[in-house]
Amino acid sequence: MSNEKFTSIGLRTLITPDGELRVTFEEESVGDVGPDEVVIRVEASPINPTDVGLLLGPADLSALTVYSQNGRPALRAPIASKHMGSHELKPRIGKALPVGAEGAGTVVQAGANVAELIGKTVSTMSGGMYTGFRRVKAADCVVLPAGTSVQAAAAMNANPMTALCMVELMRREGHTALVHSAAASSLGQMLNRICIKDGIPLVNIVRSEEQVKTLNSIGAKYVVNLNAATFFEDLTAAVAATGATLAFDAVGGGTLTDTILRAMEAAFVAQQTGFSRYGTATTKHVYIYGSLNLEPTILTRTYGSSWSVSRWLFLNFLQKAGNETALSLKKRVLAELSTTFAVQYKGTLSLDDVLNPEFVKEFAQRSTGKKFLVNPSL
Repeated sequence: MSNEKFTSIGLRTLITPDGELRVTFEEESVGDVGPDEVVIRVEASPINPTDVGLLLGPADLSALTVYSQNGRPALRAPIASKHMGSHELKPRIGKALPVGAEGAGTVVQAGANVAELIGKTVSTMSGGMYTGFRRVKAADCVVLPAGTSVQAAAAMNANPMTALCMVELMRREGHTALVHSAAASSLGQMLNRICIKDGIPLVNIVRSEEQVKTLNSIGAKYVVNLNAATFFEDLTAAVAATGATLAFDAVGGGTLTDTILRAMEAAFVAQQTGFSRYGTATTKHVYIYGSLNLEPTILTRTYGSSWSVSRWLFLNFLQKAGNETALSLKKRVLAELSTTFAVQYKGTLSLDDVLNPEFVKEFAQRSTGKKFLVNPSL
């Protein structure tokens, strides 16, 4: 254990009470390392949709401007008054929050009980990773096999664990097939590889024919285009073919959750031999796990007599599933890091780049194939 004192410069996102987003740099001491803690030099951290949501909130990026704070670049943008009263936004108003859910790097300092970790490459999902150095609990780190790059390990937590937890939950609840929206994303492609390997029927909802081809190229069998004129019919046919009764919706707002449930009901009604005024009794459930659409979720309640919709987060699921399940899933991620859970990045950004309006407007689109990696050590 060294007694070196580390200082770090990291990104902070703040929403002011008068409705302005401010993204700034903040310099701070990493603090004294505890006996079971380590200090990581952060070398790679992905920009996931959840990071974009925290970093930018519902700000109007068409009015994004650059200014200077303490000699460093900073960003500001207005937030419409309609968003300021939302239950999700209220708790963060006036608070400068660190950004970057997960990442990987090298342990440069360690407490007395974990001194053997010095020099090891580790991955963690401890938050606040868009910073030069990060002090975290050693128990929250995964030590990577020798030769594993920080780029490969940077995103081994959120997306891989989310995809694996979806499949685990499906099995625990007695479903046999899945529907997934925004399915051409990095997470969606991981889920496809898992389902193909494990023999699980998966219905993929995407937004373009290009994305249909992308998933077909990795072996996906059921891929439907949200923007096709025949989308509902295509989705219903895919549900009928797979028997999918469980869906994970990354969009959240608008009518997609409703459409998925209607397609499930239509598929199972067509299989009934008689008429029931209550529709089908087939259990149908949609978990909303993302917020790509910030508008309210619209439900028409025309899905038979047994359906439900709820919010879902893989971290909450893992807490209930227990440590044994969590460790088992993490072992699979490590074993398949270069195959099932491999991620392709468009490029690597420095912290200054993250505040470049051109890059901001690009990663804010959360577009498939345009995932960026942040390297705070640049």
